[in-house]
Amino acid sequence: MIAEAFFDSNTWILARNLSGFLVAVFWLTTAFWVFKDARRRIEDPWLAGMAAVLGLVPPFVGPIVYLFLRPPDSIEERRDRELDNRALEERLADRDLRCPVCRGHVDPSFLVCPVCTTRLKQACSSCGAPLEAIWQACPYCAEPVPLSAALGEEPLQPLRTRRSS
Repeated sequence: MIAEAFFDSNTWILARNLSGFLVAVFWLTTAFWVFKDARRRIEDPWLAGMAAVLGLVPPFVGPIVYLFLRPPDSIEERRDRELDNRALEERLADRDLRCPVCRGHVDPSFLVCPVCTTRLKQACSSCGAPLEAIWQACPYCAEPVPLSAALGEEPLQPLRTRRSS
């Protein structure tokens, strides 16, 4: 009798209606979140709408399924990453060689910097071609590179100093 009286009371009806209302609000809120998130992550509006339907139709299961299937990053993050990659590719394509002392532009074949006269590379003792620091022999004339030149023991310094006027 007491249980029957409780389920017929206004308190039970209010609690039942309020909890039903909260469940419905939570369900619609999760569907709205799926729609907003899909618009941020999916460029095609049709697919974003279908994701919203997925978040709405199977109640409370749809948003969980969407979490597993959604793209990992937003459209803005992908565009930023693409811009960063393009900028990096342009920098690598440029390969702008500079003097380590004065930052002036130098060519890979230069032995000295034309601006500050800093020695950039050793010259081959036989043919005078510029040698890389790790080479064991000159690739142009097959002359063995002396050990001190191969190790790069000479520090970078100007060949001559300019007179101040």
